[in-house]
Amino acid sequence: MATIVYDTGALLAAERRNPDFLALHDELTAAGIRPIVPVVVLAQAWRGGPQHQIPRVLNACDIIPDDERTGRAAGVACAASGIADVVNAIVVTTAVRHQAPSSPATPATCPTSPMPSA
Repeated sequence: MATIVYDTGALLAAERRNPDFLALHDELTAAGIRPIVPVVVLAQAWRGGPQHQIPRVLNACDIIPDDERTGRAAGVACAASGIADVVNAIVVTTAVRHQAPSSPATPATCPTSPMPSA
């Protein structure tokens, strides 16, 4: 089944009611696509208090836990790229594992084809 991996920017775009992101999300779910949200993405975006749009988006998503395999792959990705952002590395490794694109906050910057397998 086709899917997409949301990053923190996607959840923050939802909370800001970004019309481009919300339209993309609605199109995906109408097509039967359940986006994936790594739990660390949720942790990075969630600040408590009244956040009404993030839960609305999450209702149509699969929130997946991280595991040792993902952690190791994210560490290798950080080392290889020279970037220390572990959350982004987990988004990328999750996307590769599921052969899915990852979603930045706006459709204009969204990859349109799946990432290659590792």
